[in-house]
Amino acid sequence: MIKRLIPLLLVISLFFILLKVATNVAPNYDLTGVAKTYAEQGASDLGAMNLVTAIVVTYRGLDTLGEVTVLFMAGTGIALLLRRKKKKNDSGIKNRAASEILKTGSKLLVPIITMFGAYIFINGHLSPGGGFQGGAAIASAVMLMFLADSSFKINHKVFVLIESFSGIFYVLIGVLGLVILGADNFLDNRILPLGTFGTILSAGTIPLIYTLVGLKVGTELASILDNMKGELE
Repeated sequence: MIKRLIPLLLVISLFFILLKVATNVAPNYDLTGVAKTYAEQGASDLGAMNLVTAIVVTYRGLDTLGEVTVLFMAGTGIALLLRRKKKKNDSGIKNRAASEILKTGSKLLVPIITMFGAYIFINGHLSPGGGFQGGAAIASAVMLMFLADSSFKINHKVFVLIESFSGIFYVLIGVLGLVILGADNFLDNRILPLGTFGTILSAGTIPLIYTLVGLKVGTELASILDNMKGELE
């Protein structure tokens, strides 16, 4: 009886706590503090039409660098966990070949998806999007190739080079901010001219940073898919 009563009391207590919190929420319709500064000065200071980009890539650039690092660690962890000898398939069952529609459709869609992913991160400072979204789109094109052809394999050496150089140049851009503009300017996009507001060549280094992030995320996600595919074979 007591074992059932204690969880019931905890649930009731939690309900009243959440109810009190919900009934005392006072919505704030006006921006204050840091958010107000971002909204009022972000566009003029950084030259990016997409305010989210200005915040993610510059004001909170260290967070973005950390997120890319976490993704790299996740991909490395998956590769280590799945790195084991494959058992021989003695059942005699072969993977069923993909349909002709999927094969033909993939040949048409893969280039389009890849270009769309590149468009997303190159134009991240002008419209909704960015490196993570564009990289995920490119990885989805790789996944489509896996589905269309079970024997398809990515070139790991090329992918590792792209991933490595993207990460290195990303950090170098941040260090250049410290060297050129002084302390407290890591990943400052103003080491390059801001250009004309609203054009593709604007917002300083933000398009370059997003391109590097997109390539790094795309190759990392594609490598994760390839490792998982190899485990299922």
